[in-house]
Amino acid sequence: MYTIISGTNRQDSFTLKVAQHYQKILQEKQVKSSLLSLEGLNVLERNPAFEKVENDLLIPTQKFIFISPEYNGSIPGVLKSMFDISNIKKVWWGKKALLTGVSTGRAGNLRGMEHLTGILHYLKVVVHPNKLPISAVDKLFDDQQHISDKETLAEIDVQLDEFIQF
Repeated sequence: MYTIISGTNRQDSFTLKVAQHYQKILQEKQVKSSLLSLEGLNVLERNPAFEKVENDLLIPTQKFIFISPEYNGSIPGVLKSMFDISNIKKVWWGKKALLTGVSTGRAGNLRGMEHLTGILHYLKVVVHPNKLPISAVDKLFDDQQHISDKETLAEIDVQLDEFIQF
């Protein structure tokens, strides 16, 4: 099972739009996936709502796709908090991850993806080496809120094909 995690709790974010696009592409490739948005999810403490997400979604997942925006040169605190309150051995150990960074700037959250890689390695997650930085994300969508940039679409397609084989 694949789970795509939109790594921010901001409303109406480009991160969520990119995550939804990844899910659409996986569906076209006949790969079943779930999408977890951190919007509205309380990750400040273990609680019944988080434990339900953990048991129903995170624990059964074997491959995670993280779409993470750049927050102050790193990842959002809400994403880090999710790791901190999770059952590390059951949720993360021995699983695989794919990373995509998004930013409105020019670096596509390169630094944040490296920070996230370090966290995931600590959690014993194997990270796929093709980490995709998506820069100027606010300029990549058309009027229907779909990614329209052909180069970005091609890079996502290659990245997902590699991850499916990983």
